[in-house]
Amino acid sequence: MNRTDTTEISNEAAASTSRWTTDAERWEAVTHRDPQADGAFFFAVKTTGVFCRPSCASRQPRRENVAFFTDANAARAAGYRDCKRCQPGGLPRELEIVNRACAALDADPQQRLTLAQLSDAVHVSPFHLQRLFKRVVGVSPRQYQAAQRGAALRDALQSGSDVTRATLDAGFGSPSRMYDSASAELGMAPSAFRRKGAGLTVRYASAPTSLGFVLIAATDKGICKIGFGDDAAMLVDDLRGEFANAELVEDATRLAPFIAQIDAYLRGSRQDFDLPLDIAATAFRQRVWDALRRIPYGETRSYSQIAEAVGSPRAVRAVASACATNPVALAIPCHRVVQKGGALAGYRWGLPRKAALLDNEAQHAGDVSRDEPKRREHAAITTTTNLDHAA
Repeated sequence: MNRTDTTEISNEAAASTSRWTTDAERWEAVTHRDPQADGAFFFAVKTTGVFCRPSCASRQPRRENVAFFTDANAARAAGYRDCKRCQPGGLPRELEIVNRACAALDADPQQRLTLAQLSDAVHVSPFHLQRLFKRVVGVSPRQYQAAQRGAALRDALQSGSDVTRATLDAGFGSPSRMYDSASAELGMAPSAFRRKGAGLTVRYASAPTSLGFVLIAATDKGICKIGFGDDAAMLVDDLRGEFANAELVEDATRLAPFIAQIDAYLRGSRQDFDLPLDIAATAFRQRVWDALRRIPYGETRSYSQIAEAVGSPRAVRAVASACATNPVALAIPCHRVVQKGGALAGYRWGLPRKAALLDNEAQHAGDVSRDEPKRREHAAITTTTNLDHAA
């Protein structure tokens, strides 16, 4: 997508957040039953006790009986119930629009549709489509197309195509543009991905802990994997699968300081980490991982709270996916994310380990001296992700 397309999308996205910000603008949308306002806010009727979408076809109330809410949960918290006619808590109409948009994008992954072109294809305004798409899918149409190109690039490289051919087949306009963004999708340079890590040296070490075995692996740039399991050999096999043609070198001496940090954390004498990381992610996943690192030791957040923290309150499932794909346990504390009611959700290294980690933090939250440096937000963390070009 060229600079003009990106600017256009940014301007249209800004327009979507600047409309219906006052009660007068919202009331005007309600009186006109404006479908473009659906999802931007909800209105509740004090005399009936229900709340609706702006486009609801029910009889319009008097202005003095109307209250406005930014989301359905806020209306419910105020004591209002869903309108049975427009079903404000559901997404049937929005899902249909977004499904049509996804179908248009999926029809030709190599084609780069601007937001205006895509909105024409599904017959809604650009700013309305931008808002609905992010609400339902969790990413913007531009990010969705970028992810498609990344997937096409992975498939082409895995099938044996050379980098130049794979670049063209995936829809990248030029090799330079592909190299600007592909690392975030592949986790390494395209040539290295095609060779399944050939040419890379990955050093690793494993050690027993109170949670079973931990395996730490690192490239020359930093830690690329921290995983837990019941069998050290299986952890090494998983690593070989991820870096099938890389040179794997067991190096307990070099990785001993990092394993010592893990051990200190599990013993409760350390609350944060100084681990240089070599990981890659899309822009959205990077925002989620940054938000996870800001959760204080001994505390938890819900998936919906993380979604709100990264500016995408509807992207709860996308947040869960980002947690599930976290390659470095503890360094990015995805174990601190729980369900809204406090129940434990899935954990890549097993729910018993997640429960044990949270119990351990609860027990030791006040044990570490206040003089211990709080390095979480300013830790020396190095990533291969370029957020300016990530999908």
